[in-house]
Amino acid sequence: MMKSSRESMIYTLLQNSFHPSVCELIDESAQHAGHAGAASGGGHYRLHIISSLFEGQNRINRHRLVYDCLRDLMRSEIHALAITALAPSEANE
Repeated sequence: MMKSSRESMIYTLLQNSFHPSVCELIDESAQHAGHAGAASGGGHYRLHIISSLFEGQNRINRHRLVYDCLRDLMRSEIHALAITALAPSEANE
């Protein structure tokens, strides 16, 4: 399936920052149509990302790293982002 330009921007930023072994971005915007946050035009996404940069980081720090990476898009392109961020050692469990 073809990614939207918004999804491509998100994916590129994540790839460049984390060099993940897995980076799955699911657009859930259609499930939120009509809710107040959707009016801004920002999308709702679910992210599953596995990167060695998350080794030794707790969940809050991992989320902070992802939000820092996507900071500029969080103001306009992304309304909501559900994150699952794992280190490679956790992905194999």
